[in-house]
Amino acid sequence: MKSLLLWLAVFCYLGNSFCQEDGVIADMTCRWDAGLSESKQWNGDFFPNISNIQYEGPSSRNPLAYHWYNAEEEILGKKMKDWLRFSVAFWHTFRGDGGDPFGSPTKTWPWEDGSNSVQMAMTRMKANFEFLKKLGVERWCFHDRDIAPEGATLEETNRNLDTIISLAKELQLGTSIRPLWGTAQLFKHPRYMHGAATSPDIKVYAYAAAQVKKAMEVTHELGGENYVFWGGREGYQSLLNTDLKKELDHMATFLQSAASWKKKLGFNGTLLLEPKPQEPTKHQYVSIEFPILRYDWDAATTIGFLQNYGLKDEFKLNVECNHATLSGHSCHHELETARINGMLGNIDANTGDPQTGWDTDQFLTDVTEATLIMLSVVKNGGLAPGGFNFDAKLRRESVDVEDLFIAHISGMDALARGLRNAAALLQDGVLTKLVEERYASFDSSLGTSIEAGEVGFEELEVKAFEWGEPTLSSGKQELAERILQSFT
Repeated sequence: MKSLLLWLAVFCYLGNSFCQEDGVIADMTCRWDAGLSESKQWNGDFFPNISNIQYEGPSSRNPLAYHWYNAEEEILGKKMKDWLRFSVAFWHTFRGDGGDPFGSPTKTWPWEDGSNSVQMAMTRMKANFEFLKKLGVERWCFHDRDIAPEGATLEETNRNLDTIISLAKELQLGTSIRPLWGTAQLFKHPRYMHGAATSPDIKVYAYAAAQVKKAMEVTHELGGENYVFWGGREGYQSLLNTDLKKELDHMATFLQSAASWKKKLGFNGTLLLEPKPQEPTKHQYVSIEFPILRYDWDAATTIGFLQNYGLKDEFKLNVECNHATLSGHSCHHELETARINGMLGNIDANTGDPQTGWDTDQFLTDVTEATLIMLSVVKNGGLAPGGFNFDAKLRRESVDVEDLFIAHISGMDALARGLRNAAALLQDGVLTKLVEERYASFDSSLGTSIEAGEVGFEELEVKAFEWGEPTLSSGKQELAERILQSFT
């Protein structure tokens, strides 16, 4: 008997990767380990050597201090914390283990016991709140299965989630900490290998609906401000075995059901769709998340889908910068596309490595990129009730607890510096004037009539004969880039 128990303990510890999957083996081993975890609860601080992070200004060389982010400082009539509305991603910060397709996990935080038990989930949630408080961040984001383990049945899974939500509600008492958004993990478990809302199996479709329903409920219960649809498997590998129209129709119906449930629930938050091309699906369906071909390639594709199905008034976009580069765009392009269509709801703040072609989810630290991002945010009037979620992870080789803080501080400082730069650039007005002058000819009475749709080809033909060959005018791109450079 002792040998059997020892074997089970070793199996559950070494099989942590199985525990993190959502299959039957994980349920069996991790439920057994829950009893073991009870006697190994983490006591004390999670980050005893890290003090609350303070603003020390640009001259500071302290890596555990803010150099540019001063939460209470006002920029353009609004506090920095209200412009930026930072959020910590639970999955990367507390579930990221450094593993990749070519190597085993490299990270095991001191409080981890090797299990995926409910008790371990409670410990992680406590660590999350301590991290948020020390960082001075009031928001966090989660997938349902990241914060609570999957059980043998949907009922057991929901009970596990309720346990963790109850703890989170206790931990947020007396604080202003709330979820920026929640979402359902509809991509990891084998049941979703053909998709969730686009699965050809009605049982999977129903299971996904039940999972989203519950995830929306707990997000609302915690006072969450938004809910994200990030459907990693919504797409197809081949059209030979795919009914494209049926899958698109099913996705639209699923999203409409979510919008209806939001109203019944009394949830006043924003529903967000997240565009992403490929990875893991080759063709992705519009705006939900992974090679399967995707239906949510970029912001424009997603907006077109929503318009086509009459859903544009029910959703906004959660734009992720690394996804923008995967679709062949800049983050600035995707933000502007969303903004001018009135669809910019939230930003997943990260970036990719320009020498790789996949979603590396690195912390965004490039000041020029941050400045361009903040130009869009300021022109949008802010992001509330959305914000900046750090959907970013430590590099595989970064294994110290303090690395979690340094990474977030760097990302927050970059965007804070970008905000300062964008504000100065807009207040200066030189770049704005350059753009206005490029289009000045349309400020004429004829230009106004053209933009109002009051002038047709016949009238324009008359003017073309009258004016003759147009004179070439410089686009002044180099000057525009020089102006940007002087503010970054």
